[in-house]
Amino acid sequence: MDTPNTQPSKTLPSRGVLFRKWMRVIHRDLGYVFAGMLLVYAVSGIFLNHKNTFNSQYSIERTELNLTPLSRSDLSRERVDGLLDEAMPDGSLKSAYIQHYCPDSTTLKVFLKANSSLVVNLSTGQALLEQVHKRPVIGALSRLHYNPNRAWTWFSDIFAVALIVIILTGLFMLNGKHGLWGIGGIELLVGILIPLLFALLG
Repeated sequence: MDTPNTQPSKTLPSRGVLFRKWMRVIHRDLGYVFAGMLLVYAVSGIFLNHKNTFNSQYSIERTELNLTPLSRSDLSRERVDGLLDEAMPDGSLKSAYIQHYCPDSTTLKVFLKANSSLVVNLSTGQALLEQVHKRPVIGALSRLHYNPNRAWTWFSDIFAVALIVIILTGLFMLNGKHGLWGIGGIELLVGILIPLLFALLG
């Protein structure tokens, strides 16, 4: 007499379950791969949003100085070099000299490398030194928004396609009331309406 098979039969998952499983896998893996890029774009994008009040490429250091008064009739290169040495004894300003001129009868302006400058009141010796410094990290990250080379353009296109895939897989990951046909769909519409309102009202 045959012994009946008491082991429960395995039920294969439905197509919907398999579909949502693969959506979660793709969403997870692409999310990890491009999380760093999203963070870089988000942080540098904040700086670019405030470019009217914050320069993400350069910082400007302003220093007030009291130097020896000069006569406008004696503004030879040697005299200007002496003034630069007085302002910065290490010789860094003198080596950065480009040219100088007098915009009016009491003012001397010295142009320096890296868009820096020294403005001197000839009669009082009061001076303002403006030194421009590159922001090495923030500046480099901000420049990525402007497609600095062809390779980055290709990578940006791949990144954009990956974002679309991440969005689509995120929409179909869940089922039920929290999915696309429930609360998730309402939240999706809200996210679409916000930029549309700014675009139409702006």
